[in-house]
Amino acid sequence: MASTKPSRERAQPADRPVELLAGGNPRIAKGHGDAKVQEFINAMPDWKQDVGRWIDAVITRTIPGVHKMVKWNTPFYGVDGETWFLGFHCLTKYVKVAFLKGAHLTPMPPGTSKQKDPRYLDIHADALPDEAQFVSWVKQAAQLPGDKL
Repeated sequence: MASTKPSRERAQPADRPVELLAGGNPRIAKGHGDAKVQEFINAMPDWKQDVGRWIDAVITRTIPGVHKMVKWNTPFYGVDGETWFLGFHCLTKYVKVAFLKGAHLTPMPPGTSKQKDPRYLDIHADALPDEAQFVSWVKQAAQLPGDKL
């Protein structure tokens, strides 16, 4: 029997622009699938949208069949649909890519964390990272046990 519990999420009217949170991060209702991630990317402001498209294209090309979702206004990528290895988020001056088990990558991404495992890569306007290195990190991250979110 289907649940009759009301949803806490409100549908965004089609003619209403997506709200941008601090740093220009789009407010997108949580959900699974490529369409939800594309909704997030399409709502990213200015040059950040190009960065989001680049990140998504590299991951999709590198990990065939990758699972995608948006949660906490952040796109996440995983290999099994239940655990996740990477996410990204818009901040004022850059897009922050989070490798959830980045401390186990070789070499480690440059951004440190107060937590043991995550490592970050900040992508600024007109400064995409070395694609070969990014692909290497994505491949390595996808082979590690993911995080349940």
